[in-house]
Amino acid sequence: MPTDTNAAGDIFGGWLMSQVDIAGSIDAYQRARGRIVTVAVNEFLFLKPVYVGDLVSFYTQIKSVGTTSIRVKVEAWAERNRGEDECVRVAEAELTYVAIDENRRPRPVA
Repeated sequence: MPTDTNAAGDIFGGWLMSQVDIAGSIDAYQRARGRIVTVAVNEFLFLKPVYVGDLVSFYTQIKSVGTTSIRVKVEAWAERNRGEDECVRVAEAELTYVAIDENRRPRPVA
């Protein structure tokens, strides 16, 4: 959408970051078997721009599990010119999530 674009007309980096966080949190939530919170973006690399009309997909991998924390790697890929099989990696990130209890305090990962 036009509201998701930057001054150059590409997709705003903040939009991409939020989608990466959502993707990573799904994997972390499933592993923790409950509520988690994002505590750190350990690394975030914007590799290529995302254009209006790109179909963006996110792939996650749990990198490590601590007592209360989970580190997740996320890759973002954009399919350009649909139907022509052009797919490029546009970003990669590593985020840390912490499992929390009903009082919003850290809890052991199940």
